[in-house]
Amino acid sequence: MSGGLPVILKGVAQVIFQANPWTGLAFLIALFVGGWRFGLFGLLGTVVATLTAYLLGVSWADRVALGLEGFSGTLTGIGLVLYLDARWITVLLVVFGAVAGSVLTSALNVLLKPYSLPASTAPFCVITTVMVVGGPAFGRVWNRHAGAAPPSVKAPGIEMDWTHLWQGTLSGVGQVMFQGQWYVGLIFLVGLVIAGWRLGLVALMSSLAGLLTGWLLGAQAADLGAGLYGYNSVLTGIALFGTFVVATPVSAVYALIGVVAAAGFTAGVGNLLTVTGGHTLTWPFVLVTWAFLAAVPMFSRLEYA
Repeated sequence: MSGGLPVILKGVAQVIFQANPWTGLAFLIALFVGGWRFGLFGLLGTVVATLTAYLLGVSWADRVALGLEGFSGTLTGIGLVLYLDARWITVLLVVFGAVAGSVLTSALNVLLKPYSLPASTAPFCVITTVMVVGGPAFGRVWNRHAGAAPPSVKAPGIEMDWTHLWQGTLSGVGQVMFQGQWYVGLIFLVGLVIAGWRLGLVALMSSLAGLLTGWLLGAQAADLGAGLYGYNSVLTGIALFGTFVVATPVSAVYALIGVVAAAGFTAGVGNLLTVTGGHTLTWPFVLVTWAFLAAVPMFSRLEYA
């Protein structure tokens, strides 16, 4: 692969910290399997965010070429079409959101650099939260929650069975990009394995740990089965074990603590965001990962990667 296409695919892959275009291609295929609108709007957000960073002069070699300027746009596109459905106004909002997210990404990178913290998915969280919270005030914007309501609204209950367990573990990987079908999560997992089998294993174990944490605390079984307690744990586990922190037995335990914390934060953040349908976006991952990474210099047995 050469030219601009690999950069766009890397932007999609960087949602889960990978600069592998083949991983990005697998992720993009998974999005289209989940629904054409997710693939198309995710791709739109990636292209606009990447192009914005390039035109504004963000370093090509250090940032743009690695896909680091595209992934917040990917998530913004997917998130907004999830909430607002595929309409012409959503296209405009995704374009604006991706541009604004690109600016916010650079601002956060400058502000957080002294603390060795990545902007991560925070720009996406900020832009999407602001747009969705403000959406009901605009008649041309707010149509309905196009798919953001949790499954437990229609199927309440905390009794989990085997189906919830295995489907929820796979769906937890897919929910990183808001896809609740287990088979879509499986395609995402394949994409991660392309980048490295250990990466796929960490994602799978992190999703399972997040699900079990939710189950232990009495979360709704339908939400567990849809992966809603797994995806923030997936991102946290990968971030704290090998991506931003050197992979060691000690950091594995450290990452597991972060994984459990991210799952626990999911319900709290969801309750705070009931106005948006209770979807936590990736706020639990961002907050937990920032806290755990900021603490690393205090621990002699941990080291930044």
